[in-house]
Amino acid sequence: MVFILGVNFPERNLVKKSLQAFFGIGNQTSSQLLARFHIHPTCKVSELANKQVLDLTAALSDMKIENDLRRNILDNIKRLKESGTYRGRRHALGLPVRGQRTRCQIKNAVKLNRMERRL
Repeated sequence: MVFILGVNFPERNLVKKSLQAFFGIGNQTSSQLLARFHIHPTCKVSELANKQVLDLTAALSDMKIENDLRRNILDNIKRLKESGTYRGRRHALGLPVRGQRTRCQIKNAVKLNRMERRL
């Protein structure tokens, strides 16, 4: 098992997919990190050297991911609700915020807005 930022990953996983397990890191960001530290995209976690693991951990600790990012998103939504904006009211009602149609599919629309933002 290899520990990256306190999370242990199985050795058979790809490094790119393991990085995407963190909240806030997607396909593009993981590709940029791999290119920055000269790691091949098909490299597995077991093939990483200690220096590469330390470099990845240092880079991830500088980024805003996991709980910091979640807290930031919740603070932004809270600010919108308090200021009384249209988007804030839509968040408070659990309706879609970005202009999706709600005439026919209100059940699906409510589900769309509930995406793990409520902790």
